[in-house]
Amino acid sequence: MSKAKAILLRVQSPEGTKRIEVSASDTTCRLFERVHDTFDLSSFAFALYKERNQKNEITSSKTRSVASAGLRHGDMIYLLPLNGAVLFPSTSTNNTPSGEPVLLESAPSTSSGISNSRPSSSLSINSKLSAVKEDHVDLLLYKQDGKVERDQDPKLCRHNSNSRCVHCSALEPFDESYLREHNIKHLSFHSYLRKMTSGVDKGKFLALEDISCRIKNGCKDHPPWPRGICSKCQPNAITLNRQVYRHVDNVAFENKDLVERFLNYWRSTGHQRIGYLYGTYEIHNDVPLGIRANVVAIYEPPQESGRDSIRLLRDDKEELVEDLARSLGLRRVGWIFTDLIPEDMQKGTVKHSRNINSHFLSAEECIMAGHFQNQYPNPCKYASGGYFGSKFVTVCVTGDKTNQVHMEGYQVSNQCMALVRDNCLLPTKDAPELGYVRESSDKQFVPDVYYKEKDTYGNEVSRLGRPLPVEYLLLDVPASTPVTPTYTFNSDPAKQPFPVENRLLDGDIQDFNALNQYLSQFNSNEFFTAINDFHLLLYIATMDMLPMKEYMGPLLRALKNRDAAAAEEWSSSEHWATIEQLIAASSPPPSRPGSVASGSVNAGASSSSGVQAKWTCPHCTFLNTSEVNNCEMCSLPRSTSH
Repeated sequence: MSKAKAILLRVQSPEGTKRIEVSASDTTCRLFERVHDTFDLSSFAFALYKERNQKNEITSSKTRSVASAGLRHGDMIYLLPLNGAVLFPSTSTNNTPSGEPVLLESAPSTSSGISNSRPSSSLSINSKLSAVKEDHVDLLLYKQDGKVERDQDPKLCRHNSNSRCVHCSALEPFDESYLREHNIKHLSFHSYLRKMTSGVDKGKFLALEDISCRIKNGCKDHPPWPRGICSKCQPNAITLNRQVYRHVDNVAFENKDLVERFLNYWRSTGHQRIGYLYGTYEIHNDVPLGIRANVVAIYEPPQESGRDSIRLLRDDKEELVEDLARSLGLRRVGWIFTDLIPEDMQKGTVKHSRNINSHFLSAEECIMAGHFQNQYPNPCKYASGGYFGSKFVTVCVTGDKTNQVHMEGYQVSNQCMALVRDNCLLPTKDAPELGYVRESSDKQFVPDVYYKEKDTYGNEVSRLGRPLPVEYLLLDVPASTPVTPTYTFNSDPAKQPFPVENRLLDGDIQDFNALNQYLSQFNSNEFFTAINDFHLLLYIATMDMLPMKEYMGPLLRALKNRDAAAAEEWSSSEHWATIEQLIAASSPPPSRPGSVASGSVNAGASSSSGVQAKWTCPHCTFLNTSEVNNCEMCSLPRSTSH
């Protein structure tokens, strides 16, 4: 360094002041390195300012010189740590052996900080993976051979029944010709694993890695973003590829009544609806090593909906619903929403708005699906982090080519999950089929995202994902109801079902009167049938006057095991006896069964025994006595339909 061009700067830090010598032509990045070395700092988590009050910050740059930053010989600059980072190891005992601060958050980076514990060897990683509890269906599929058996070809096979040739030998589950012949668009996840581990000793060299769009923590070669970044901590650019496998190969609603009851809200109001699907994951035999999501109940969370929009509200009962489902041997396997626009009210047809010329899922719905899939990741022993992808499914109820109501199932790819998880993907305002990848800012670094398409000359070219067609992120999952329905919960067409939660509709309000009317339809020896209703169980568990959640354990086990005797035994408990006493006290004398049963058929009509019935205002849902024709709460007239 030439002495003629060298300048001396004073650097004041919380630990004192030191002098450093730099060249006026040196970059500000070199200045940061000189400060780091002179003070023997543990990291680059610091900022330099020209003024004591943290104004006129000097940013690290490989192009800007010290002179252009306005620094002259003899100037004083001020060093301050970022977000309480421990920069001086000798003055603190809370550092890791490598000198990193234990709780270092390199703001304004997008990362959440450096973990205070890191694996010291591969043993800790192996112990973490061994603790991963995979789903029961995955454990069953690991034990299966997975090969597709074929019968002998009468024209090509020239051997006895105990032999095999190339024309009749079993096929691998990932055989492309078989999948193409049976119109299977995507490999099942376990077929994909078999393909990846074919020829490898039990797949011990297979390691599945999730995509990361975040800057890696703890890089000491430069100041944190946005003051610096390097190839070691910078996330790689992403090129979107259509995912060849899917984690779930079919969505089956165990009976059509589940979907019909969900659609009744749209039929009554014309407003769209969202529900959560509860069920189990099972082996799907129509696809080699396939998995099917079997749906047995639909829970409708609190929401505000209109003809073309839905807004989910805070659900204070969400944790309780999850516990209730878990006790019944169920889990949340997906979500369902409607997008139905009437075309002909008399014919009952709806518009065919989702197609190849418009969109299948909008960008906003893809982001929502990615959010749910990140909430419910798929445990996998081959993943370094213990989880890879998700089995969570998305079902859209919309119009088909014949303008009839039908269901379409989807999942989003692991690439989409990563973009959503790291807050990189946005919807567009006017084009539902297009998403938009965020641009990098001083608060967040976003890697470039590309997709490939053919230009006017037929050449495959890369395009930057601003905007981005969301079709690259989608996976089709067939959704249907079986020919032979099954019923996990009570579905007697001769009985009026218990109202669905969070529906502010006349006749769909969950209250004690609804409980009274529902139970009055069953005889004393039909307790198991009466109580075996998902919506009823949820109401009983959360009743305002007497919540029963902590006493329902034996009942839920009985329902899970289909043990009617155990359920009848629970009905003799003092807790349920209290409910029966409250029902008896609220029933109109002298003959409770007759009066309530007649009211259950038509909630607004008077019973045959002459007992005075009540009617619910269709405008404000206030319960009025039968002698008034105008609502006592909102003064609006009683509807003629009630």
